[in-house]
Formats: sequence, structure tokens, C-alpha cells
Amino acid sequence: MSSTNYRVRSFATTEQTKQSNITEEAQLVRLVNASMLWEDQFYLDGVEHSELLKDLVAKLPATIVSAIAINARQQLNLRHVPLLLCRELAKLGKLDHKVLNECIQRADEMAEFLSIYWMNGKEPISNQVKKGLALAFEKFSEYELAKWDKNSSKITMRDVMFLAHPKPKHPEQEALFKRVANQELQTPDTWETKLSSGMDKQETFLELLQKNRLGALAFIRNLRNMIECGIPIQSLYGYSQRIDFTKVLPFRYIAAYRACPEAKQLLESLMLKNLDTEEKLPGKTTLLIDVSGSMFGCPVSKHSDLDRFDAAAALVMLCTQICEDVQVYTFSNKCVKIEPTTGFRLIEEMRGSQPHGGTELYSAVEHIIFPGDRLIVFTDEQALHKPRAKVDCKNYIINVASYKNGVDDDMWTTITGFSEQVIKYIQESEKLA
Repeated sequence: MSSTNYRVRSFATTEQTKQSNITEEAQLVRLVNASMLWEDQFYLDGVEHSELLKDLVAKLPATIVSAIAINARQQLNLRHVPLLLCRELAKLGKLDHKVLNECIQRADEMAEFLSIYWMNGKEPISNQVKKGLALAFEKFSEYELAKWDKNSSKITMRDVMFLAHPKPKHPEQEALFKRVANQELQTPDTWETKLSSGMDKQETFLELLQKNRLGALAFIRNLRNMIECGIPIQSLYGYSQRIDFTKVLPFRYIAAYRACPEAKQLLESLMLKNLDTEEKLPGKTTLLIDVSGSMFGCPVSKHSDLDRFDAAAALVMLCTQICEDVQVYTFSNKCVKIEPTTGFRLIEEMRGSQPHGGTELYSAVEHIIFPGDRLIVFTDEQALHKPRAKVDCKNYIINVASYKNGVDDDMWTTITGFSEQVIKYIQESEKLA
């Protein structure tokens, strides 16, 4: 079960949550939208995220909060915040058990919900919570239950089942529930267990492909291994057409391309096909990407092999596919317009557009005469002077370098800290404007 920390401060801006000219519903939506950036790392100037949510949930009709929670899980792909909203509804006696079931999309989220429910101390759970957990428990297979039943978890699948008391619908499910109770779930046949079993790699990968056992991320991460052990690239093309890549974002493809350049065409076709399904950002968008020296060779985190330029380039690639009308510039000591292109070629065009020198952000912004409806700057903010805002458009600075995550609204909306969800956040925020 992934760790959950709701005692860290939320990171939406204080001004956003206290504006008197927006409704309480809009305030709650803004908080939820902000959560998509760094869901595990909330912080807001002096006000805890959970306290703000709790206050707004108490003021709004349960139907509105429920709809926001379901949308956050199923459309925004958030995991923790929908469960937190369900928790607050349950504490107020307003939770509909069907809403909790809708917000639980993965087996481990049942235990995760309980950890959130008990974050201030263990206490009895409400009847609607029991019914919601039971309904959710019944929809998962043995494979899913076993895959997410970690020995290190404080709350096991057995614990969830004994609390919720789901009723088996047929003999096979009754037998499954007995195996959960006796802790006799079969070891899940995942690609990790297969590869760690010592079997021949080529044989193992071929079996996984034949049984459709490699998900999108696992497929991308193992491309080099599969090619090195002799699996033809055409077989990989065929398999890629059978799985869902909708939740794989551009930075994953960049990392895979670095590890396996011979799969460039495959990765690029998957990425561009995936981005074609994204909701479009309306109007004209100008993208300004920092290619100064400090953007290269500095990882975005201690666990990542992507540097600041890679992170920025991934977001630029995303924007070029989902913006209705887009123009791209790079800046270092000067401002250079990039000719329209897509995919990995765009990265190389940006990288080679000029020498990687200083960070003349102020003059670069002044250079752009007509930015359109919005101007988005991707940078590590190592410039000496912050630019003047383009007063005739929306202005965003995306700082991909900082270890402190936050959103600051002033002349510019500055989003500090790398997140692959930043464009989705801009989309959702502009809908509320």
C-alpha cells in the first residue's frame, strides 16, 4: 500500500481558497485540482489541506461533494483526495456507500481508505463505509487481491474483509474469501515474479506477451530487455496495439527512449497516438523553454535519471499535441523560435537551438510580441530578473527544478516543482476562471 500523508500542508494558494467572489463548490474544486500536481506532498501557507477540505465538505450538499470525488478519481486519476472526501462525508453521516465504491478503483485503495479514515486514531467505521468496502471488495479478482496484499502493510486484505463482511455471490467467490481469511491467496503471476523466478528471459517475456500480462508501464520499461533477449520489434508493435497507454505521460517515453533508442519509432508512435486522445487546450498557446546551462545534467529528483531539460521537454511535447494552436521558443542568451515539429525530433531541435549559456528570461518574454491566449514558461528560474507579465494573456511559469512544491498567484501563476500533471491543472483551472 502506498504511503499516505495528509498531515503535510496543502499547496494551493491561500488567495485561491479565500476569495469571496467564488462559490464554496468552486473553492473545493480548486483544492482538488491543485491536488493533482503533488498528491502526496500537500502544503499551503499555514493551513492544512485536510482542514480546508473538511470545512468545505461540511458546507456543501453531499451530492456535490460526491460528484467531485468521483470525477477526481475517474477523470483526474487522483487516488488519495477522493478517499479523503469520502472520509469527510462519512464522518458527517452523509456518505453513500456507492460513492466510496466508485472511488475505489484498485484493490489496495480499500486499505488506503481505512488508513485515511483512521489518520487521527482508530475508531469504529460507519455502516455506509462497511457497505462501500464490501461492494468494492466483491469486484476484485484473486490476482488483484494478491497483487496488492503486501506483507508490510499495516492493513491487510484479510483485515478489510473482516471489517466489511462482503457476501460471496457464488461458490467460487466463497472459496476465494476463505483463502483471503486463511491468508492462502495464490502468488500473483506478475512480470516481476516471473522474471525473478530464474526462468529463461526470452521464454518468460514471450509467455507474458502471449497472456497479455505486461501493462503499459511494464512494457515500456522492459523494451530494452525484450529486444536484447531476441524478441523481434514487430512482435512488440503487435502487442502494443492490445494494451492501454492512456495514463502514460511523455516523460515515461523519454526515459524509455534514452534506455532503448532502437525502439524510437515504436515509442514515438505510441506517445503521439496517446496524446491525440487528450482534451485540447483552446486558443493560441506560446511555449518558452529554458535551455540555459543549469537545465542540463541536474536531475529533477534524486530518484530520477531525467534532468531539468528532459522534464521541461516532456511537458512541451505534451503541449504541442494538446494545444489547438501552439508556437515554441527556446531561450538562453537569446530567444529562438522552433519550427513546428513533434515527437523526439522536437526535443533535439530545442536542445540544439542555441548554446546553453545564461538565463535571459526577461528579454525572452519581451521578445515575444503576440503570445496568444496564454504564455507558458518552462524553466529552473535561475534568471536574475523575473519577467513582466504579458498583460493581454494568461501567464504561467513552470519551475521544474525546485524541491519545494507550490502554486503562487501574482502577475504570473508560478507552479514550483516538476509534475507531469501540470497541463491538466492549467486546463482545469482555466475552466473555473
